[in-house]
Amino acid sequence: GMWSLTEIKVVHPSAETEPYEIPDEDFLNVVTYLTSIPSKSGAASIGFIIIIDRRRDKWSAVKASLTRIGAFPGNLQLVFVLRPSRFIQRAIADIGIKLYRDDFKMKVPIIMLNSVSDLHGYIDKSQLTRELGGTLEYGHSQWIHHRTAIENFAMTVKTIAQMLQTFGTDLAETELPNDVQCTEELLSSHTEQHNKLKDELKLAVKQGATLLTCIREPVTRSATSKLSPDELENVATVERLLAQLDETERAFDQFWSKHHLKLEQCLQLRHFEQDFREVFFIYPAQFLDIGDSVSRVENILKERKQLEERGQEPLEKAQSLALHGDQLIQNNHYAIDSIRPKCVELRRICDDFANETKKKYDILGKSLELHKQLDKASQWCEAGIYLLASQAVDKCQSQEGAETALCDIERFLETAKDHQLLTAKEFYNQFDTILTPEIKVRALEEPGCFLLRPVFCFPQWPARCLWEARKNYYKSLSLSLFFSHIINELIETERVYAEELQSIIEGYVSEMDNPDLIHLIPTAVSNKKEVLFGNLSEIYEFHNRIFLKELENCIENPELLGRCFLKRKEDLQIYEKYCQNKPRSEALWRQCGDSLFFQECQRKLDHKLSLDAYLLKPVQRITKYQLLLKEMLKCSKNSEGTAELEEALATVIDIIKSANDSMHQIAITGYEGDVHELGKLLLQGSFNVWTDHKKGHNKVKDLARFKPMQRHLFLYAKILLFCKKREENTDGHEKSPSYSFKNSLKMSTVGITENVKGDHKKFEIWYNGREEVYIIQAASVELKNTWVSEIRKVLTGQLEACRGRALRREWSDMCASQLCSPSLPFRRA
Repeated sequence: GMWSLTEIKVVHPSAETEPYEIPDEDFLNVVTYLTSIPSKSGAASIGFIIIIDRRRDKWSAVKASLTRIGAFPGNLQLVFVLRPSRFIQRAIADIGIKLYRDDFKMKVPIIMLNSVSDLHGYIDKSQLTRELGGTLEYGHSQWIHHRTAIENFAMTVKTIAQMLQTFGTDLAETELPNDVQCTEELLSSHTEQHNKLKDELKLAVKQGATLLTCIREPVTRSATSKLSPDELENVATVERLLAQLDETERAFDQFWSKHHLKLEQCLQLRHFEQDFREVFFIYPAQFLDIGDSVSRVENILKERKQLEERGQEPLEKAQSLALHGDQLIQNNHYAIDSIRPKCVELRRICDDFANETKKKYDILGKSLELHKQLDKASQWCEAGIYLLASQAVDKCQSQEGAETALCDIERFLETAKDHQLLTAKEFYNQFDTILTPEIKVRALEEPGCFLLRPVFCFPQWPARCLWEARKNYYKSLSLSLFFSHIINELIETERVYAEELQSIIEGYVSEMDNPDLIHLIPTAVSNKKEVLFGNLSEIYEFHNRIFLKELENCIENPELLGRCFLKRKEDLQIYEKYCQNKPRSEALWRQCGDSLFFQECQRKLDHKLSLDAYLLKPVQRITKYQLLLKEMLKCSKNSEGTAELEEALATVIDIIKSANDSMHQIAITGYEGDVHELGKLLLQGSFNVWTDHKKGHNKVKDLARFKPMQRHLFLYAKILLFCKKREENTDGHEKSPSYSFKNSLKMSTVGITENVKGDHKKFEIWYNGREEVYIIQAASVELKNTWVSEIRKVLTGQLEACRGRALRREWSDMCASQLCSPSLPFRRA
């Protein structure tokens, strides 16, 4: 059979011209490239035949060619040599081939041929070009032109693939923004980059299609024409590159489709969150005014109607937003766990608004009816007064006249039933049904309030007595009743809280040592009991043995409540330790909370909620204390125990802040030192930060003009930490932040510029003569003022401490100099 042949043509000058040397490295590179081109039907793996045409050359040319072929990179099968045609050179070639055969390092046969006709005995003419007596059509310049175009196209395909990969990597590493504007900008930027890359792809496809048309042009021009093997190989190569380009484009389109969907969902989420924040404030204000007359109640009803009409728009917006949230959930939005609670909250707001509105209309309706009763009673009393005043005294001097007057009065008294007038007791029984503690307290502040209006019943003197008695009654009892209500609620919830903690300890913690259930305990939690439950047992012991009993002592003496909290200020720090452990506990629960062990414990306890809901109770409890103390303070101004209540509230708020700060502090990563050795955390929060390094590279200084860095700052008395906030999704749950340490400044080396021109929310921190400046932008002016004030306190404290040390050194030096002076009237001991 015939060998498949791809001709490798290296043109040498004729023997008569000047010698032309091709460097070995260039020769090897060219041959390597050419042997790598054939791929159709595995031609390259079948092998190559080399024909060396030296009919017009000398033996030296034959020798040089054979020497170079020894390093042939392809699968070489056979070598044909057309001897030099001149007699002497042919003879030399015959001798030389025998003498130097071993030097050529050939592992294949070398066949010496005298003429082209001899070559035809080995290779069919259809496989040879015309210059070798064959019929194979071959245009060298056209072949080079096509190959150059193919290589350029291949480079274009590779470049585009790299661009797509780089762009895809950038998209994958992009952090999703937290606001609408930044999300819109990011979506627009990514879409613009995507469109540019798609244009590049279209241009490359067009380039490949044009190249394919050019190669196929002979066949297109003439139906009888056929493509040569080289042209067929080129067609296959271009088609392969186009297929590769098409596959790359499809993969990129799939990736872009997912990324674009995520960006659009992110934008939907940011719009949803923004709208949620806007409609959150439609909740109706506290209702205290129930009117002091019929006209006033009617006016209030009219005002409430107008208020309700104004509230319809945000109410409808809240309902529409909840439906929109449902749509997002149904469309498999990636942030379902964040959207669903907001939808629940929106519907709760709408329900509360409707319920509060109905409740207020009911109260006002009853108030209107009572005022109408009062007016009816008042008119009846006035008619009775007129009847008494119109009695003629002279007519009553006789028995007949007196009996007539008495009958008139008795008939008038009987008309009270006809008018359905209420007695004072009946009136106040109905009146109490529309009163709340807040309304009763307000009544004491407004003498003309409906609560203190005299209730007219005949005769008037008992009515005035009832008025004064009722007024004094509410003055003496309203505050006590309100305080008693709060104290009772506090103690009752404290008992329930202690019982819940006890049930968790007995029903879960102790059961982890139960040998009957040990096989159900997840491996991940078997040795991490203290991680899951934290110091819950310590909290239970404190409340059950100490705090509950002390609170119960406040029932008879509500003014001692503040002192009770102040006395246990140090003990309440156990909540800070519990909150510090909470992120670790939640992470462990997410890992093993659905195990059979916890389900069995919940079943035995007959709990409606799972364990994780009860592990939130301590966090909710310390917040409950804050709310109850605030309620107490609202109604105890300038009374006994107010100062202690205020101090107790400040203590609870400080505990909550410390617990919150500590949860942020333990999430700091990358800091080489121990954050617990930095002392008390004064403040922490997120800011926009620009840097300006005066002696740095120009590029660094220019950074202050562009997009700010998002940094989370931690302020201590001795140091200020700059961290980058990172949020990570944990198995589809809400994001838990961590803070990657970036930089720190010693407070002893910094200065502060409290106001930055052009933005009241900015301030500067700098050091070393403003060699390095940090421009910090807070979310609000109030937040900025808080930080500036606290930093000023730190710097002032350091300055005073420095002055104190300087004075002590000065005093020490002065004393030392006086002790050493011989002119003083005393001597050193």
